[in-house]
Amino acid sequence: MVFDMSDIDKKIAYAIRHTVVLRQPKQTLSTFGTTNIHYYIVTIPTYSEFMNNYEETVVREGRVITEKPQVITPKYLFNLEGFSDYARKYLESMIEQHGPHTPGIFYKYRNEPKDLTIVSSPMESVVNHINNKITEQGDQLSTIIKGVDEMWDVSLMKFIHDITEGSIEQNITELGDKGLFDIDHFGIPRDARNRIEELFSLVAKGKCDPSVLKLELDRWDVFEEYEDRFLNLFRKNT
Repeated sequence: MVFDMSDIDKKIAYAIRHTVVLRQPKQTLSTFGTTNIHYYIVTIPTYSEFMNNYEETVVREGRVITEKPQVITPKYLFNLEGFSDYARKYLESMIEQHGPHTPGIFYKYRNEPKDLTIVSSPMESVVNHINNKITEQGDQLSTIIKGVDEMWDVSLMKFIHDITEGSIEQNITELGDKGLFDIDHFGIPRDARNRIEELFSLVAKGKCDPSVLKLELDRWDVFEEYEDRFLNLFRKNT
């Protein structure tokens, strides 16, 4: 049986095919810190077909924040919220195939849109202006993306996918060199243990809500191991 692509699937595929990164960031995603990418997405407005001999360019500006990559396992993923039954079936198959404690890398992204500007100039001149601006500012983490107006966020996701793919080999090497993929006898990677210690420190200093720490302990199924230490955080504050 052959299934036709829905209209939305066709639009997504079209947006992916017509997304072009005109200026790449000079750096890949950081292995041990947050990466803050300043993006400019330039598109031809959807109403351009009704304009005669007049060109406009839409410029969307914002930032994509990528948190420090985390070493996780299929078991940890299974404890994350928001997965459908189909996704959970897939995770179950991963656990069966690779085991519950096989380490991998997990990236978290946050999009922070800033401005939308319609410029009364053709795209080429707008891109040249933005390029010169970035060069003058010396920003190593700026990018210019040519996208599709109606599906501009798909163009942004295509960029995020590509820069992640281009960073993952280096990230894996650097994490491995630090021994952060090493798994203890409880099935917890060293990177996760370090992250738990960091959260304990932040909570003790009042810089992190205890619920964040509790959620991380539950996701790794180690709350019982840390329970006394967790409760002591509250005893110290009473």
